[in-house]
Amino acid sequence: MTIITCRNCGAKNRVDETKAQATQPLCGRCKTELVVPMAATDGKPVDVTDATLADVLKGAGDKPVLVDAWAAWCGPCRMIAPTIDQLAKESNGRYVVGKLDVDANPNTAMQYRIDSIPALLLFKNGKLVDKMVGVQPKQAIERKLAGV
Repeated sequence: MTIITCRNCGAKNRVDETKAQATQPLCGRCKTELVVPMAATDGKPVDVTDATLADVLKGAGDKPVLVDAWAAWCGPCRMIAPTIDQLAKESNGRYVVGKLDVDANPNTAMQYRIDSIPALLLFKNGKLVDKMVGVQPKQAIERKLAGV
């Protein structure tokens, strides 16, 4: 079970992630469709775009969100990709892991001043709380996630 805040009315809703994969959950108050970023409970990072970042952050509630800003042509991005995938697989609902292609999503890249990639953005309660640039060891990323 996870708590999803409705983006329309702000009501907090309990959502069973396994049921959310089969049927679209609705807000109990206003009946708006709820954004469930953990719909990727298959252990893969959530695809984040300029259009979906706000919904992913709201849907995560008070869980930390780690967003890997990357590009297909970037060698270091390819080096850290298995670590990001492993973190997503091991998250067990404690945090959300997403991937943002900076070439396809320039607005988010500009908003968070991503000048070098890979860049790891760490959000808590919808706000950016930390940023790591370059290839990072898994243990360093886990420490940051545990610290928020």
